[in-house]
Amino acid sequence: MKTLYFIFHQGNILLRLLPDNTYTIPTDCSLLQSLVPTDSPLHVETSLTDNQVYTFETDSDTQPEGYCWTGLRPSYYHLTPHLYQTAGKCEELLHWSRNNRYCGACGHPMHFHTAISKKCEHCGKEIWPSPAPAIIVLIHRGEEVLLVHARNFRSNFFGLVAGFVETGESLEEAVVREVREETGLSITNLRYFSSQPWPYPCGIMIGFHADYESGTLKLQDEELEAGAWFTKDHLPTIPEKLSIARRLIDAWLGED
Repeated sequence: MKTLYFIFHQGNILLRLLPDNTYTIPTDCSLLQSLVPTDSPLHVETSLTDNQVYTFETDSDTQPEGYCWTGLRPSYYHLTPHLYQTAGKCEELLHWSRNNRYCGACGHPMHFHTAISKKCEHCGKEIWPSPAPAIIVLIHRGEEVLLVHARNFRSNFFGLVAGFVETGESLEEAVVREVREETGLSITNLRYFSSQPWPYPCGIMIGFHADYESGTLKLQDEELEAGAWFTKDHLPTIPEKLSIARRLIDAWLGED
C-alpha cells in the first residue's frame, strides 16, 4: 500500500511527472522536508483509493525536480477521476479546517476529534464540514435548451441556470425558484440527473433536467449577462468536461 501526499500551495496542487509524461500524486515522504506543512498533515479517509492519503498546505512554492504545481481545476485533465475527486476532498477539508480554528460558541481552539470532525477543548462543541448544496438545471423547450452566461463566469462559455439551496426549501423548490428568479420562466416535469462534489471551495452540485412550461425569457441582470434558446446544431461555447453542467449538456446531445 502506498501513501499519497496531496500537497497544496495557494490553491495549487503538486503533481508528480511520470516517465511517460503523465501525472500522478506524490508518494515521496521526503517532500515533507522540503515543503514544510503549515499545520500537521491531515489523514484523509476515502473509499476512492486503497492507498493511505495525507494532505497539507505549504507556504513554499518550491517545485522539486520532476514535479509541478497546477490549479485544482486543470488537474482534472492530468489525474484519474478518483485521484481528482480525492484531491477535491482534500482541498475541502483543508479549507474547512483553516476556517474553523476556533470554537464559534466559546472562542477556544478546535482540534480534530475524528477524520471529519473537530471538537472544542473547552466546551466540547463538535463540528463537521457542511458542503453547500447548489442546484443546476438544463431546461428543454422542444428541440431547444436554455443556456446562459453568468456574470461570474471566467470566460465566454454558456452554462446552465444554477444557484444555492436556501434554508427551509427542498432541492425541487430551489430549482423552481432559481429558474423563476433568474429567467422569469416557469418549468415542469422536473427530473433528477446526477450530483457532483464541487470543491470550489466546498459545494455539492445537484443536477436536474426540466421542461419549459410558460413565460417570456427575462434575465436577472445582477446574475446573468446573456441567455438564449439553442439547438444541437447551433451551440455557443459550452462548459469544460469537468463540470456537471457539461455532463447534462452531453446527455442531451447523446454523447454521455
